[in-house]
This record gives sequence, structure tokens and C-alpha cells, in this order.
Amino acid sequence: MKLELGKKRNSSAAATAVGMMAIVLWSLMMGLVRLVSESFSATLGPALIYTCGAILLLIFRRPKPLSQAPRKYLLIGGGLFVFYETSIALSVGLAATSAQSVEISLVNYLWPTLMVLLAAAVSHRKHAVAYAIPGAIVATAGVIVSVGGNSGLDWHVAAHNVASNPLPYLLAFAGAFAWSVYAVITPSMAKGYDGTSLFFPLVTCTLWVIHIVTSVVGGGTSGSDDANGAGISATLGNLGGWIAAQPVSAWLTVVFAAVAIAGGYACWGYGILHGSMETMAVASYATPVLSVGASALLLHLSLSLPFWFGALLVAAGSVLNWLLQKR
Repeated sequence: MKLELGKKRNSSAAATAVGMMAIVLWSLMMGLVRLVSESFSATLGPALIYTCGAILLLIFRRPKPLSQAPRKYLLIGGGLFVFYETSIALSVGLAATSAQSVEISLVNYLWPTLMVLLAAAVSHRKHAVAYAIPGAIVATAGVIVSVGGNSGLDWHVAAHNVASNPLPYLLAFAGAFAWSVYAVITPSMAKGYDGTSLFFPLVTCTLWVIHIVTSVVGGGTSGSDDANGAGISATLGNLGGWIAAQPVSAWLTVVFAAVAIAGGYACWGYGILHGSMETMAVASYATPVLSVGASALLLHLSLSLPFWFGALLVAAGSVLNWLLQKR
């Protein structure tokens, strides 16, 4: 009996470790997506990443039969999932600079705070919303500090920076809100069905449609002032030849980004099923800081002290929410 219990504990610990690998992989996501967007443009880059990611998931994490999936979950959950992934991928590529893409990634990491607020609002538990507000204030202050740069907690400077290029910030916030809604309402709809491997191809199709439409209407979108120029002139007429002409390093970055995103979902799903969800949830609150650190390394950025402080505040806001909700 003791031997059997020991094996179960070891198995659970191993599964938890696999689940926590998702945090490491997702921390690499923003920096890698930015690098791909700089090589292939803000619309084509994400489309390539999610095409590769969808293939990887269908090979290594095949979905259960579609007949087992609740229709309500497929429609509502699928719509929210596609909107979130599309919004986040495009927002990073549309950032004016690499440094701004890191700011936008922190806006995305408001989703745990928004999730707690939303869950509290629909729970009807006494004082649930009041317990969620302090963490929300701390996390929001962290975003303001990061976006405001060296000016610190200055609403005016932060607002000016956002107004200079509002679309990626709006996409990131809308995506964060959509993911918080997804996290709160879909578990009861899913009835144990995980549609990630089904939703990824839908994200891919959406991104390709966006790329084709923008190529036809506007002749392509770079989305970054510091891009190297590769891929900006890609159009439907010369797309195949242009893609073939890209350096091997650019394609390797596409693969790495796809592995980071799709592999993260695969690891997280395995950890949820076989490991400790509570341990993984607590560890996930370090993601904003890890993501900022990884992006700084990948994009060769020297981030200011206020920016790092803002990232810590975003993570601290999520932790504060978790602690207060456990009371």
C-alpha cells in the first residue's frame, strides 16, 4: 500500500513538473512572436506560427471525437479562444517597437486579475468582489508604471504612450478580458472536454484571413518601426517565392514560437489532469516577470527599473487576489 501511494505521489509530482513547464514555455511566447513578426510582418508571422502549432497539436495531442464535445462549449468557448489568441498574437506584432511589445504583454497578463474579478462577480459570495479589488488595483498600477516608463505611476504619460499606438493595447486588453471570461464560464460548459487542439486550426484560419485581407487592401502590414523590413512587401502574387527566400533562422524562430505556444498548452493540459492544479496556479503568477525577462533577453532590450517594478506589481496583484480569495 505504501509503495503504491509513493508511486502515485511521484507520478503526481512528475505531472506537476510537466505542467509547470508550460509556464516556462509561455514566458518565451511574447518575445518569440515579436521576432517572427519582425521577420514575416505582423499578420503573416502569427499565421505561420499558429499553422505550425496547430499541426504539432494535432500530431501530439489529438482531440477527442467531435461528437463528444458539447455544442455550447464549441461555439462560445471556441469563439473566445480564437478571439484571445488572435488578439494577443496581432497585438505583439503591431507594437511600434520591441520595448512596446513587452508593455503590451503585461496588459495581457491582467487576465488573472480580471478572471478573479469576474468570478467574484458571478459567485454571489459575500464580499467576494471586495476581496478582489485590492489585487486589481495593484496589478493595474503595475501596468501604468510599466507603460509610463521612467515617469513612474503617471496616468498622463501612460495615456500618451497608449494614444501614440492604441490598437495593440486595445487588442491586448480585449484579449485579456476574453480569456478571463473563457476561464470562468467554459469549465462548466466543457464537461471535461478539452477543445484546444480543435480551436488552434480555427485560430490559424482566422489569422490567414486577416493576413490575406490586409495584403489585398493595404499591401501588407509590418506593425513595427524597428522591423528589419523582411516580409513587409509580401502580397498574394509573390508570397510563395518570398517565403522560400527567408533565412533558415527565421523559420527556426517560427518553429520555436509554435513549440512554445502549442507545447505550453499540451504541458498545461497534462498537468491539470494528473498533477497539482493549486501548485501550478501559484507558480503561474510568476509568468509576467518571467515573460518580461525572457523578452528582454530575446529582443536584446535594456528595461528600466520602473518597468521591472511594474511587472512585479502585476504578478503581486494576482498573488494578492489568490490569497484574499482563499480567506
